[in-house]
Amino acid sequence: MGEFFLELEKVKIHRKQKTGSAVSQITLDDDYNVPDYRPDLVKVLKEKGELRFDEVKAGSGAVWVKGSLSFLVLYRSEQGSTKISCLKGEIPFQEKLNLDGVQEQDRVFASGEIEDITIGVINSRKLNVRAVVVLHAAAEEDVDEELTTKPRQEDDCEQKTITREGLTLLASNRDICRQKSEAVLPSSKPNVREILWRSIELRNVESRVADGTVRISGEVLIAVLYSEEEETDRLQWYETTVPLECETDCGVEEENVICRVKTTPVSMELEVKPDYDGEERILVLELVLSVDVRVWREEQLTLLADIYSLKKQLNPVYKERVLEKLLVKNYAKSRIAEQIELPESQERILQICACEGKVSLERKEVVENGVQAEGTIVVELLYITTDDNMPVGTVREIYPFSQLIEIPEPEGELVMELDCGIEQLQAVMLDQEHIEVKAVVHLDLLAVSEQTVHNIEEIAEEPLDMEELRNRPGLVGYIAKEGDELWDIAKENHTTIRDIMDTNGWKEKELAPGDTVLIVKQVG
Repeated sequence: MGEFFLELEKVKIHRKQKTGSAVSQITLDDDYNVPDYRPDLVKVLKEKGELRFDEVKAGSGAVWVKGSLSFLVLYRSEQGSTKISCLKGEIPFQEKLNLDGVQEQDRVFASGEIEDITIGVINSRKLNVRAVVVLHAAAEEDVDEELTTKPRQEDDCEQKTITREGLTLLASNRDICRQKSEAVLPSSKPNVREILWRSIELRNVESRVADGTVRISGEVLIAVLYSEEEETDRLQWYETTVPLECETDCGVEEENVICRVKTTPVSMELEVKPDYDGEERILVLELVLSVDVRVWREEQLTLLADIYSLKKQLNPVYKERVLEKLLVKNYAKSRIAEQIELPESQERILQICACEGKVSLERKEVVENGVQAEGTIVVELLYITTDDNMPVGTVREIYPFSQLIEIPEPEGELVMELDCGIEQLQAVMLDQEHIEVKAVVHLDLLAVSEQTVHNIEEIAEEPLDMEELRNRPGLVGYIAKEGDELWDIAKENHTTIRDIMDTNGWKEKELAPGDTVLIVKQVG
């Protein structure tokens, strides 16, 4: 006689599972010739770099990443009234990252950061660009965990259930958002001849989910050093703020969801265009952002943990399933207050033009009370000097930060995502040699615990072994031991918890070691 299987009711929990990741550090080293229309090089004053990814594709056991390093240089020359000029260029790269198990059809993602960039003068017409770049690649897949809640036909079955909290993924989208903004120079500022340096940074970025859309808001800080459109060709400085407003679809209409949005600039371009009078006075910002959205719902799940019957033999088949439980979604701040003192050899400060910052998270460690995050913030200042022969100066300092982010004690394996950024950064000139720097670094933590659930995948049904059952004693006295549960005693002795409680005259009972339990065998 073949086995029969009980029909089971199941709940489906959707999640993402990382199938592999890889990290590679590469060094880009190239010489760059100064274009003919640019004056000769004397000294590099300031440089910055940005990564652009043009193509990311999976191969057999590897991920190919193709892109370029764009760089911008502000330098001193001996030509022109300001003796300051700029240039920009790019270095292409293509890198293979080995990723075991990845196949051509898999979804892969890449990111990267510039750990260090150094641009030096080889001669008056040639630069050397050297950058250390860290590339990250990851592959992930969709997983549907089907967890059993109960049998469809519950007659003649004794059931043991457990309650678990779990996250189900409602949406996971990666999108590109574009924003074009304009800022008009105030009447007190002269027209722009050429932008020599631009600083564009995002601040106070927030996101919220409403009506199937993720709305991202914040501020874009814009600062430009430019030569004015006059015979004097003097240096001018202007800074302003424009609102950040963009959105992307996520398809989630529900309220009270858990949302994680990671916004990463892909490119930030700033150009000048003429106004209605034909004067170069309008700054045009073109912002391209990569937006990674994930939305979850917390579920309270009642799952079937064990089952038996007095009328038939039930044989559950178990399989380990993973259930993600939210531990904490926490937002912490680390504050920094420092002073910069210019060295004797450096030009004195007349006016601070730009204060730029970059945060790097260098270490995260699970400690007794939570997660200890440690990193650095690099602060770079551009200023107008008191020396007409060298009108622009720069200074760079690195400050460490450390912050404890509290989380509950995890049940199972802890998985966390920790992002950091600059919420506030300002530099105040105290005198011509001293600057006060204040910064607020925000740390955004999402921590979940991956719990293993021994899920009943199927239940085989067969007749009872009546001969073995008849050979059991009809009345049993049992002394409870540490860790005993009435469920296990009832199942082992072919009876029910209710019958044991009735036999012993108990209304409610938590077993304690040493308790005597009388058990009467039940025959279906």
